Amino acid sequence: MAVHISVVILAAGEGTRMKSKRAKVLHRAGGLSLAEHVVNTAAALTTEQNIMVVVGHQADQVKAVLAHRGVRFSMQEQQRGTGHAVMACRDAVSHEGLLVVLYGDCPLLSAGTLQLLIDKQAAGNTGATLLTTRLADPTGYGRILLDERGNVRAIVEQKAATPEQQAIQLINPGMYCFRADLLWKHIGELGTDNPAGEYYLTDMVEILNRAGHTIAAMEIPDASELLGINTRIELAEVDRIFRERKCRELMLAGVTIEKPETVSIDMPVSIGIDTIVGPFTQILGRSEIGADCRIGAGCVIESARIEDGVEILPYTLMTTSRVGRGARLGPFSNLRPDNNVGAGAHIGNFVELKKTNIGAGAKANHLAYLGDSDIGEKTNIGAGTIICNYDGAKKYRTEIGARAFVGSNSTLVAPVQISDDVYVGAGSVITKPVPEGALAVARGHQVTKEGWVARRRAKQQTESRG
Repeated sequence: MAVHISVVILAAGEGTRMKSKRAKVLHRAGGLSLAEHVVNTAAALTTEQNIMVVVGHQADQVKAVLAHRGVRFSMQEQQRGTGHAVMACRDAVSHEGLLVVLYGDCPLLSAGTLQLLIDKQAAGNTGATLLTTRLADPTGYGRILLDERGNVRAIVEQKAATPEQQAIQLINPGMYCFRADLLWKHIGELGTDNPAGEYYLTDMVEILNRAGHTIAAMEIPDASELLGINTRIELAEVDRIFRERKCRELMLAGVTIEKPETVSIDMPVSIGIDTIVGPFTQILGRSEIGADCRIGAGCVIESARIEDGVEILPYTLMTTSRVGRGARLGPFSNLRPDNNVGAGAHIGNFVELKKTNIGAGAKANHLAYLGDSDIGEKTNIGAGTIICNYDGAKKYRTEIGARAFVGSNSTLVAPVQISDDVYVGAGSVITKPVPEGALAVARGHQVTKEGWVARRRAKQQTESRG
């Protein structure tokens, strides 16, 4: 029979050593908050309804980040230690099966390792199994004392350890798998007889041992999985590990990443085979990039959807936009939020889009601003074209039909509609609708005064002698 698995994630602390106004578990590494990483790991092993997140400091913000996952929350009004945090959800968590305790600031623990922990506890006859590893420098961690059979006899905190105990390299990161019935039966025996006056979950080892239940230890070789985050330095190290993992995952799946040590790709990103990612590029959020694409150097792509065969030339910026198959963008294009670029379209250097739909095969190759607009297929937007979408109070949309030609340095004053197959003369200021197939020219007539330069110079010479 399958064993019922409950997970409690402790995420109520402030994290004062981060020196931040933001709760520690809300800081991000690899493109997700620390708490999201831990929830993702837990969700690989049990249903989200069986995951309880204990919140406290900035509880509303933590809930907002995790609410979409369907996990449940328990409030720890006062942060009085790890044991107190677990007690806060006593009435809301199942007392059957196994209960796993994790920390919201330990994002590198893999689902595979956690499954091994659960399997070891389920197969044994112990009251709990804890994760451990060996550190060359265990300073700051509690030390695990084993008996002659390899079971956990006690956990000694750094401050209370003797010199001999401080030399022990086997550390306690604080992650446990308990028999749920035993945990809830005995958790009321936790006390506050310690310098901090807090309820420590580590005391459950002594309590369960005293009740006749052994505690097993599961040592893992990769100490980085148990790395907790207390400072910005540790946060940066975890972020580096996540990004190395992501680049390796993508390269093994058929993506070419040039100079991967310079590339930042968030964990939720997906990229198709035979796509090439240039150096110093950032691909962020939940971006989806198709196969056979080329992403040039220095691009920043955030929460975008890019279909197959797209070429994005260097130093292009893109946020929450969609790009159709075979389109070509850049270099130095700027796609601000909510654009839709059609298949085979071209968006060139120093072209800026915002809330704009570009039809299939349309082109805006140079130095244009296209905001709040709908542009039809195979339309050409000339260099220097500006859509004036803002009147100082409100923004308005511009509609340009299919196969239109807008000459260079044109200004389109929204709201305005330009129909299919229209030509707009270069340098025009368009303020009125243009019907299908028409030519629109709106500029001053050219005046040429022959001999004007010579007359002007002569006048200047006369004035200078006078």
